[in-house]
Amino acid sequence: MEKIKPILCVVTSNGTKGSAGGQTGFWFSELTHPLHEFTKAGLQHVIVSISGGNPPIDNGSLAQPDSVSLPYLNDTAFMEGLRHTPCIDEVDSSDYSAVLFVGGHGPLWDFPNNQSIHRIASEIFERGGIVSAVCHGPCALMNVQLSNNDYLIRNKRLVSFTNQEELEVKSTDIVPFSLETALTNCHASFLSSPNWTDNVVVDGNLITGQNPQSAASLGKAVSVVLLSERK
Repeated sequence: MEKIKPILCVVTSNGTKGSAGGQTGFWFSELTHPLHEFTKAGLQHVIVSISGGNPPIDNGSLAQPDSVSLPYLNDTAFMEGLRHTPCIDEVDSSDYSAVLFVGGHGPLWDFPNNQSIHRIASEIFERGGIVSAVCHGPCALMNVQLSNNDYLIRNKRLVSFTNQEELEVKSTDIVPFSLETALTNCHASFLSSPNWTDNVVVDGNLITGQNPQSAASLGKAVSVVLLSERK
C-alpha cells in the first residue's frame, strides 16, 4: 500500500490590512483544527508561508483559544517551528498529496497573485491530489490556471467567507475585494450557508470551507478523501 504524502499547509506572510492599517494575519484555528483532524487520521503535514520565517497570526484568533487550539499554543516545539516556516517558493509540489490554503484576512493581499501558489495548486490538482482552502483561503485559487489554460475553479462548486459574513465583521470597506463576488466572477458555483454555519463543499479533489466554524469539517473531509484513495 502506497504511503500518503504529507499535506502542505500554506499561511500568509501579510500582517497588515492594506492601506487601512490594523493587524491581521492567518486565523489560528483555521490551521490548528485541520491539523488536529489530519493527526487523528495519521496524516503528516508541513507548514509553509509566503515569505518564510515567522508568519503573523491574527490577534483576534488568539483572544479566546478553544480546546483544540490551546494545546498547539502551549506546544513549544510547534510554536517554534511556526516561527521558522520555509518559504513557499522552495516547495516541490510532488512531495505532497494535498495542499491547504489557510484563511484569515491576511491572505487577501498576498495569496491571489503569488506564482508559487499558482504552480503548486495546479500541479497538485492535475495529479489528482487534493486542493483545499478555508474561509479567506480560497482567494489563492482565483487566478490558478491549469495546463490547458482553463482556470482551476471555473464551473467548480465551492465556498469561502461570504459577503454577508464580511459585512457582519465590518470589513467590507477594508478588504481589497469581496471574495464571494470575486469567486463568482471567476465562474465558480458559490454554495454559501447562513453566517457562521459549518459548511464544507466537496467537488472532486477541490474541497473548500466557508469560515472558521468549517475548519475541522474541512480537515475531516480532506482526510477521508486521502484515506479512501489509498484503499
